[in-house]
Amino acid sequence: MNEPVQTTQHTPWDWSWFYWFLVPIYPYGQRRTLRTEVVKDTIWTFDQVQGIFYVVVPVRMTVVRLESGGLLVYAPVAPTPECIRLVKELVNQYGDVKYIIHPTVSGLEHKVFVGPFARWFPHAQVFVVPQQWSFPINLPLSWLGFPLRRTQVLPQDSRQVPFAEEFDYEILGPLGLGLGKFGEVAMLHRRSHTLLLTDTLVSVPEEPPAIVQADPYPLLYHAKDTVADVIEDTPANRRKGWQRIVLFAFYFKPSTLDVEELGPSLQELNQAPDRSRKALFGWFPFRWKETWSQTFQTLRAGGRPFVAPILQQLILNRNPKETLAWADRVARWDFRQIIPCHLAAPIQADGRQFRQAFEFLEKHAVGLGNSLLPEADMQVLKEIDQGLTRRKITPPAQERV
Repeated sequence: MNEPVQTTQHTPWDWSWFYWFLVPIYPYGQRRTLRTEVVKDTIWTFDQVQGIFYVVVPVRMTVVRLESGGLLVYAPVAPTPECIRLVKELVNQYGDVKYIIHPTVSGLEHKVFVGPFARWFPHAQVFVVPQQWSFPINLPLSWLGFPLRRTQVLPQDSRQVPFAEEFDYEILGPLGLGLGKFGEVAMLHRRSHTLLLTDTLVSVPEEPPAIVQADPYPLLYHAKDTVADVIEDTPANRRKGWQRIVLFAFYFKPSTLDVEELGPSLQELNQAPDRSRKALFGWFPFRWKETWSQTFQTLRAGGRPFVAPILQQLILNRNPKETLAWADRVARWDFRQIIPCHLAAPIQADGRQFRQAFEFLEKHAVGLGNSLLPEADMQVLKEIDQGLTRRKITPPAQERV
């Protein structure tokens, strides 16, 4: 019989719970969890959603059964009652959570859940990437509820951890960005030939993921073409909304999108058929060009794994040599699938395909086949890049290798 989920008491000083409900904004503390078995009796993913302004994407935790007994958790998600119930069903079958991996240096959306999640499993050791840093607020781990007495930094040598018999890992960075740092740990589960990643690589599904469809309203909102459109729940509209959300999430403002100024867009509110709070009071300032679908297909490129535009333009290009050296080390491993923390999973790819995704950092990269994305769609990110560099907030991009 499955162990019942117990409620816990949290004092007013438990700040980690405060941040949980603030970051990210959507879905406002109400999160569904979808568990999927990826490798029979061995690997499971736990998907939730996160986002801002109905731009929602999956965020993922991966759980791996250890041959020695028990479970390893990579990148915890929000420990809602549903999530904890689903994890404890595995605990009842395979043993307790023994290790919790916080795999990234920055990113409050990942870090904020580690402490609350670890409280449910008081015997688990917590491992973190070196030189922790948070954006937008650089908070110490104690403020985020990490159990410091059982939290330790991952050593550079993966042979020095208690799970070394089953996993290899390689740490990227931390890369200095002036304002802060970026880094993550790639982990190889040798027995299943599975690579675990956080943010460095993604693949875009053409259809909206199941966890995003659990509440389809954000999809349907972004499927509209004008403020006067009536929201209709159809498979085509869900797909249309998802593909536009992807373009928002990756490019902020792709070349096929025009955004009306605030004044004119507010004057159109009386045309909206739904002016409820859920419908953002009828506000819809977006105008998509007819070629927007082509922009999505170019980005998706048949589902190939690639490095997200923001990492290409603002982060990894600050340290191309170190990034490529890390990619070379990871690419030598024997893996056949990749499970990142966002979007599609598992991605059927090997070391060669993994390494190809980082060719945008090389001088010979001349087209989409070498992982470069369209200049027109990258324009907003380029402007952000120039602004950060001009104000000396971040160092300038380095030349390709």
